[in-house]
Amino acid sequence: MINAIQEFIQYLHNVKKVSHNTEVSYERDLRKMFAWLDQQGIDSAEMVTNTNLNSYMLYLERQNLAASTVSRSVATMRAFFQYQLKENHIKTDPTEGLKPPKVEKKAPEILTVEEVDLLLSQPDTNTPKGVRDKAMLELLYATGIRVSELIHLKMSDVNMRLCYITCQEHDRDRIVPFGNTAKHAVENYVKEARGVLLGAHSEEYLFVNCSGKPISRQGFWKVLKGYVDKAGIVADITPHTLRHSFAIHLLQNGADLKSVQEMLGHSDISTTHMYLNMGIYKMRDVYTKAHPRK
Repeated sequence: MINAIQEFIQYLHNVKKVSHNTEVSYERDLRKMFAWLDQQGIDSAEMVTNTNLNSYMLYLERQNLAASTVSRSVATMRAFFQYQLKENHIKTDPTEGLKPPKVEKKAPEILTVEEVDLLLSQPDTNTPKGVRDKAMLELLYATGIRVSELIHLKMSDVNMRLCYITCQEHDRDRIVPFGNTAKHAVENYVKEARGVLLGAHSEEYLFVNCSGKPISRQGFWKVLKGYVDKAGIVADITPHTLRHSFAIHLLQNGADLKSVQEMLGHSDISTTHMYLNMGIYKMRDVYTKAHPRK
């Protein structure tokens, strides 16, 4: 089944243009599913039945996995077997009628403007590491890009004169502007700190660690967590929180939904629309707490 999985992943990459993270997630889910099916004596896609997949779902649930994890696995199964059907590798779709567990949607954590200011003021800009951290946080909040996009930015992707970055996507480049605060933070990092962190190394990526190598996702997560703790922010903050906050703050200050969609790189505007609804709920919450005649 390895060949079938690889063929499907190539299809996702070349035709569907999904992100690298999505490819990795699908391949991991499929390898896990077929390892379980192999133990049941099933070694090809055409042998798989709806009963097999329902049994596999029950197996996942007995592992005490989160409903969202099981639901994602079901989505992977559907995509894979629908592709197999499309390519005439199977005659019927075994995922038909398969019902994933209900996932309770939790609204993502959003920082207030004051909390963002507090967080972004934490790095010690008297040290090269602090100057770098300040630049990363300012640029992340100024652009709303994903952490994966931040750590893969190259020096050539940043236009300091016109204040925009270029994010490399499968089928096109996405241009995202940033303001003077982020510009000054990045300029300061490039002029004062990047060379110190690089040492004798040469590197095309913009942000590097203390060893002169590109900073990793895990490395950025540790940086963010340290400053969240230092700031005394009790909310459950993840690297994606600044992206959510960027979107909400733009919409609350009058940005149109289409522009926010383009800056975030959402292919479907309904994804961006979630932030509009969240902004309304946030304003309603503030109103209820503050208005004297609520």
